[in-house]
Amino acid sequence: MSMFYNYDLGGAKIFIFDEFLVNQIEEGETVTPKDNEILRKIIDRHFSNKPVIYISNRHFSYSVDPLTYLTTSKIHNLLAIAIVTDKPVARDNAQFESNFYSKPFKIFDTLSQAMEWVHKVILEEYEG
Repeated sequence: MSMFYNYDLGGAKIFIFDEFLVNQIEEGETVTPKDNEILRKIIDRHFSNKPVIYISNRHFSYSVDPLTYLTTSKIHNLLAIAIVTDKPVARDNAQFESNFYSKPFKIFDTLSQAMEWVHKVILEEYEG
């Protein structure tokens, strides 16, 4: 097991694990394409030579500019995105956002379900 890292970015908290990261964005924030620069730096620092999956834990209500996903798709080692929410409106928003992301994108009710999926995607990457 490796070291655990986390970042408090003011409007978001990012938790780094071996195969994935979890981002929990604060209430009322807006995610825009410029936020991808921070994400890319964190991914480069912790996952430079291996694949990673992004989990968005949507505990709070916030906005995402769907164009953000166009540049997120270009992060070479970012294999997929998982959205975790049990709120119907957030699920609908995530479903719409998935149209802008060109890699696997799934929505889950719990963080545990998302983490199980992460392991399947990573395993497929190494076997494929």
